[in-house]
Amino acid sequence: MTKDNLIHFVQNVLPMSPGKAEQLVEKFRPGKIARNAYLLKAGVVCNESHFVEEGVLRAYTYDVEGNDVTTAFYSKQMYAADLLSFFKREPSKEYIQALTQCQTWYITYNDMQENFHTMPEFREYGRLNIIAQYGLLKQRMLSMLQETAEERYAALLNTDPGIIQHVPLKYIASFLGITDTSLSRIRKDFAKK
Repeated sequence: MTKDNLIHFVQNVLPMSPGKAEQLVEKFRPGKIARNAYLLKAGVVCNESHFVEEGVLRAYTYDVEGNDVTTAFYSKQMYAADLLSFFKREPSKEYIQALTQCQTWYITYNDMQENFHTMPEFREYGRLNIIAQYGLLKQRMLSMLQETAEERYAALLNTDPGIIQHVPLKYIASFLGITDTSLSRIRKDFAKK
């Protein structure tokens, strides 16, 4: 496994020479996460940020009634981490679990901090990534308030069609904030179109 996809991702976020991009990703290490294994468990501080090379992970928590609620999916060319736990150094309130076998490139908190302090380009790259993550979070929050379940499902299909192939429907329904039955109806309606 080479870092080519990670280097390309870095260059898409912040245009730079291949040599500089290679320097930015030097401290990333290869990771393998077995299907159903946990990248992070609630109550533990997130110490690694993983760039997903292959596979799908799911973040989830439990609501006040004890129901398992999916909060995010992470697939190819996305970062999987609990950023609040990672940067604030406090225990996570979520679980991150591999739904398929995953290959990643990860960087530890300490290595990331060292890069932030020694490489101005890494600081800018990190800033742009955090802005992008905030944007996704804000977009998700607004979609839950302003869009129908059908619109949220269509958006998921458009942004990450592979999720439907690799993720159990109950997790997708939970992520969309609907019941399994509602998701089945929406999928039938989409199939007719």
